[in-house]
Amino acid sequence: MILRVASINILGIRKMINCNELFLTVESTLTDALKVIDQGKVKLALVVSKQNQLIGTISDGDIRRAILANIGLECTIDNVYCKNPLVANINDTKGHIVDLCIKNQIHQIPILDNHDRVVRLEILDELLSVKKYDNKVILMVGGLGKRLRPLTEDTPKPMLCVGSKPILQTIVEQILHCGFSNIIMCVGYKSNIIRNFFGDGSKFGARIEYVIENERMGTAGALSLLSKEQKPDMPFILMNGDLLTNVRFDSLLDFHMSNNGKATISVKEYDFQIPYGVVSLQKGAVLSIEEKPIQKFFVSAGIYVLNPSLMDQINKNEYLDITTLFEKLITMNMAITAFPIMEYWLDIGRKEEYDRANDEYHEVFNA
Repeated sequence: MILRVASINILGIRKMINCNELFLTVESTLTDALKVIDQGKVKLALVVSKQNQLIGTISDGDIRRAILANIGLECTIDNVYCKNPLVANINDTKGHIVDLCIKNQIHQIPILDNHDRVVRLEILDELLSVKKYDNKVILMVGGLGKRLRPLTEDTPKPMLCVGSKPILQTIVEQILHCGFSNIIMCVGYKSNIIRNFFGDGSKFGARIEYVIENERMGTAGALSLLSKEQKPDMPFILMNGDLLTNVRFDSLLDFHMSNNGKATISVKEYDFQIPYGVVSLQKGAVLSIEEKPIQKFFVSAGIYVLNPSLMDQINKNEYLDITTLFEKLITMNMAITAFPIMEYWLDIGRKEEYDRANDEYHEVFNA
């Protein structure tokens, strides 16, 4: 599913702290830094480039030491800020980030993407206090996995091992790690293997229920099979069960709630290079030639948040793909937002992606 930016409101990920309010440049003065630190309430400011790439940090202590060294408040921070701060990558696990903070005796740490751009600022106290959510997480794990045969002849795709454990176990552990424990699995193909492995979820610290999909219903259509007791009464997360990702599900839900939308689609930027020179024409005349241009799109990442009222748009026992549901919602002018995933994300649909997942698992999940 490719999302046209004109149809969906692409918004930045909501952070516990608005990092933009903490940004300084090397031309900023010590007075500027004091104001930012005082307003930010985290005793830290971030020195960034025009592209929001992190250059360094400056703390309340740095400024105080500068004053003691007779550096005036009207001077720039260029010779005061820390030029090699401790940082973490967006793909680092929460546990790894906590360990970094404790080992280095720091209380906040900038999180950067793979281009050194600031994504968020994590606070140790908040990392250590896990918020619990009653919201349900519904996992679609009933597919046949035809493109992965013969691997899926005896094993449902979500139960294929990546990094010595089933894909679905990694998903469940990530969900629990973010504070969610109420899980519903929509199962179909070889469902007994999934049910026997997870049971009621108690051995994982979760409460797991099941919905049997005897025939293909589509991602949205399967929701019509939920029992009255299983139907969500608050916004819920819907996710494909063949994804390997360390996305923060709590950030996704918080983002959805803060934007007051009916639904939220997680999106991932996807690009590919056209292997030819692209010629632009107008009435037969050549306007330009661009050699092997790179095209970029936002694609659906297979993770959604839906308000329970949207269940009314799904007919009982009727096939409905999630893409069709969203197209319907768009025509109804319902508010839909997009949550851009910057963390690790991989759709394991083909053998080459399965092999890639095994190659990258230990690096991404620090297993």
